[in-house]
Amino acid sequence: MTRRTSTLWTFAITSVALFMVSLDNLVVTTAIPVIRVDLGASLEQLEWTVNAYTLTFAVLLLTGAALGDRFGRRRMFGLGLSIFTLGSVAAALAPSIEALNVARAVQGVGGAIVMPLTLTLLSAAVPPEKRGLALGAWGGIGGLAIAFGPVVGGAVVQGIAWQWIFWLNVPIGLVLVPLALRRLEESHGPGGRFDLPGLALVSAGLFGIVWGLVRGNGQGWASPEIVGSLAAGAIFVAGFVLWELRTEAPMLPMRFFQSRAFALANTSSFLMFFGMFGSIFLLAQFFQTVQGYSPFGAGLRILPWTLAPMFIAPIAGALSDRISPRLIIGTGLALQAVALAWIGLVSTPTVPYSELVAPFVVAGVGMALFFAPVANVVLSAVRPREEGQASGANNTIRELGGVFGVAVLAAVFSHVGGYQSDEAFSHGMNTAVIAGAVVVALGAIAAFAMPARLRTAAGAMDVAPALEEAV
Repeated sequence: MTRRTSTLWTFAITSVALFMVSLDNLVVTTAIPVIRVDLGASLEQLEWTVNAYTLTFAVLLLTGAALGDRFGRRRMFGLGLSIFTLGSVAAALAPSIEALNVARAVQGVGGAIVMPLTLTLLSAAVPPEKRGLALGAWGGIGGLAIAFGPVVGGAVVQGIAWQWIFWLNVPIGLVLVPLALRRLEESHGPGGRFDLPGLALVSAGLFGIVWGLVRGNGQGWASPEIVGSLAAGAIFVAGFVLWELRTEAPMLPMRFFQSRAFALANTSSFLMFFGMFGSIFLLAQFFQTVQGYSPFGAGLRILPWTLAPMFIAPIAGALSDRISPRLIIGTGLALQAVALAWIGLVSTPTVPYSELVAPFVVAGVGMALFFAPVANVVLSAVRPREEGQASGANNTIRELGGVFGVAVLAAVFSHVGGYQSDEAFSHGMNTAVIAGAVVVALGAIAAFAMPARLRTAAGAMDVAPALEEAV
């Protein structure tokens, strides 16, 4: 097999795998109302339908990359695809909401192995002079999956049944696994010890905190279960930080956060995903539960928000060569915050969709301005040989932002509103979305506080652009 053929096979296999695991981040959002009725699920259980996937996915991302480096990227890629496919079968066959959420967690384990290895396998297969183009296409495919997640989910639910959201993954997985093992070239990364204590501490800590946030309204925020869960989670997270500071092979080097650019870029990422995921979780239900649209109709109505980055991100990327990234990221998050507050102020049970199009577009533009330069900021803050860890850390923190966004905004929604009536739902959603706007605004403040100049690949500092000086 020629080098060109091998590269094409690698690009095709990794792209399809990336699209499949990325799609499952948001594909269930438009199916949530149908799943709630079909399985008799509560709001708390529906939160876990989203968070069971994103939490396991986020926590294990760094571990997935390390497993590939140690045992072989092709081998672990095939294993991750197999786990994801089996999780999809279990989700499609789930007889109860509890079984569905366990299956979603299994999907998250497989997705966490597959996602980082799509990047490393592709990077190793592409000639250096074409690597930038290939990795740009890789990012675009991931963005496309996020954009079409609600639409695909809605179309499948309306056209067939919600179980087919997961059945569709099965034939893809059954084809990709043998193709990957036969067509991809095996490669390994630098060897090193696994940070198993760090993985255990951060997993226990995050699970405890999310468990407390999700169950707080139902059990009472002062109940022993909730106080104990939140306290134990905080203790485990603190233990994780202390362990990472002293171990020789940390999964997340704490010294990265000594860089103001790295720390503030990741803070902005966490807060942006917090507001976006939490708001979409509620808006997808609003269109169906309150306004009576079909699942597919609800997905289409969210599209101006999620699709805008496909058109705006390339422009933002070009501008980032001439304008300080902190201006672009800060402006994008400010637009996102304005859009969320706008949605929260105008939404009523009878609001015409035409009044929501403008804030959806503004939110999409803001999201595009954020996505384009933030990766450059994160990677510029560390040494070139540490870029893999830095990128993995940023992806992990973003996914955790989505987990906490769904948990916290759903708690706000449940506390002030609920499913009792259309008015109660709208009031709860509006309050939660405005709370999300405040969180994203804090992210904008963090972005504007980032350094004006970034390190270049050679280690020098970029010259401050004229526009930055003028502002």
